[in-house]
Amino acid sequence: MEAYLLKTNLILLHLFATLGMVGVIWTVQLVIYPLFSSIGRDSFHTYHARYMKRITWIVGPLMLIELTSAFLLPYLFWTSGYRGVLIANASLVVSVWLITGLIQVPAHRGLSEHYSTDRVSSLVRGNWIRTAIWTARLPLLASFAGKAIA
Repeated sequence: MEAYLLKTNLILLHLFATLGMVGVIWTVQLVIYPLFSSIGRDSFHTYHARYMKRITWIVGPLMLIELTSAFLLPYLFWTSGYRGVLIANASLVVSVWLITGLIQVPAHRGLSEHYSTDRVSSLVRGNWIRTAIWTARLPLLASFAGKAIA
């Protein structure tokens, strides 16, 4: 019973963190990033610094929960038929972290140094990759959760 509760709680924690990130990433993709072009050169640096500080309080914990639980789930379900799905899920979580670190963070740094609408457009285009990965993972995880918890 204890092992079942541990597994169930971890599945739900991972699923809810992913669900939270899907909501955040779509809001960022469709609302926040496109509106960067409307802020204007004079106000952008102050706005962007505030945005980065505040969004980190939301995204940071959710991404850390996702990363940690993505590696714990395959370990806990190693002998089950879910191992492949959970390894694929963990790989996709790692890919989001890599894209964030290698593409999105440098794009934000570039915008901090020199604002341009071209850089904003590049940020939006690059973020579609993360948006697609998070969105694709959600039904995969919901299906896994429905089967594993039942």
